[in-house]
Amino acid sequence: MSTPDTSSAQLYRRLLSYVRPHAKVFVVAVFGMIIAAATEPLFPALMKPLLDGGFARGADPILPPLVFAAAIIGVFLVRGVFTFISNFGMQWVAHRVVLDLRTRMFERLVRFPTPYYDEHSSGVMMSKLTYDVTNVTAAATSVVTIVIKDTVIVSGLLGWLLYLNWKLTLIALIVAPAMAYVVKLTARRLRAMSRETQRSMGELTHVLEETIECHKVIKVYGGQRYEAKRFESAAQRLRRFFMRLVVPEALATPASNSLAAVAVALIVYIALQESAANRATVGEFVSFITAMLMLIAPVKRLTEVNAPLQRGLAAAESVFGMIDTPIEEDRGTVKLGRAKGDIVFERVGFTYPTRKEPALDDVNLHVRPGETVALVGGSGGGKTT
Repeated sequence: MSTPDTSSAQLYRRLLSYVRPHAKVFVVAVFGMIIAAATEPLFPALMKPLLDGGFARGADPILPPLVFAAAIIGVFLVRGVFTFISNFGMQWVAHRVVLDLRTRMFERLVRFPTPYYDEHSSGVMMSKLTYDVTNVTAAATSVVTIVIKDTVIVSGLLGWLLYLNWKLTLIALIVAPAMAYVVKLTARRLRAMSRETQRSMGELTHVLEETIECHKVIKVYGGQRYEAKRFESAAQRLRRFFMRLVVPEALATPASNSLAAVAVALIVYIALQESAANRATVGEFVSFITAMLMLIAPVKRLTEVNAPLQRGLAAAESVFGMIDTPIEEDRGTVKLGRAKGDIVFERVGFTYPTRKEPALDDVNLHVRPGETVALVGGSGGGKTT
């Protein structure tokens, strides 16, 4: 059963089990993603021969201009086609996972014992089937997209950078441990805040649902102002948790970008010195800087992926917690014949698990066929029970 102590790896493995039935589409989407990502390093790679052989005075062009132009168009076309395949495939899988989770949750929901409904508000249950499931999808598919695609892009660009100048590339890699530490530092807080945000979303949904269902009662008793304050209180609580969630997200991005900027500045300084000493060609310098700048976006996305991942994993705890709740077993073995319409209650008593005083105590009632009985009493007297 999923609990707040369940590890991220366990939760993610269970999430991916819902992707397994759609493995064929998922594999095609991942393949398209890898091909599209593999075209990224080709742009800086084309810069070196283009500048050294195409624009340098007195240098013979390495390839005819028409070939260069065709190569650029070809790279864009390949990337466009496979990006469409990957995006469409991942979205298809994402929405199928949402459908499967919601169907599974609803199948469990209608079989839960009555005490479950007494202990959980309808708004919280509705929030689990709508808001939480949507966040789970981000962890199951969107995060996978970023991790796979951007990892391929970063690997390809780093490979090209190492080929051009391995010393400068190693300088760029110095900041990697510091960036990993920033991600780890924010992960735990993001997970905790995501749980609180989900609870607050459930409370807000519950208040809203009660107000809509009981609008006639509210009008009769003039409770509009009271309900407005109640809704505002729940909305303010949700806003505060969202803002607490924003803080680690907002800090992680500039911290990572600042570390990357230091590395880029140092590399540009050394590269300019090598260029001035004629140890590097213009094409190599421009190609290196282009690849470095192209690295920033995927690295940024990889450092920011922790936020939706932790939101998704916190939502997964909620969703799987509901799925793992034991259902009420059907132990009925007696087949009833045609009802006579004769109802008898003999010394019936009932106490809710969350209350000390009984809702019903020693109730005796006999309703004969054809009789109509009205239950009359004050609020909380046990009529509904």
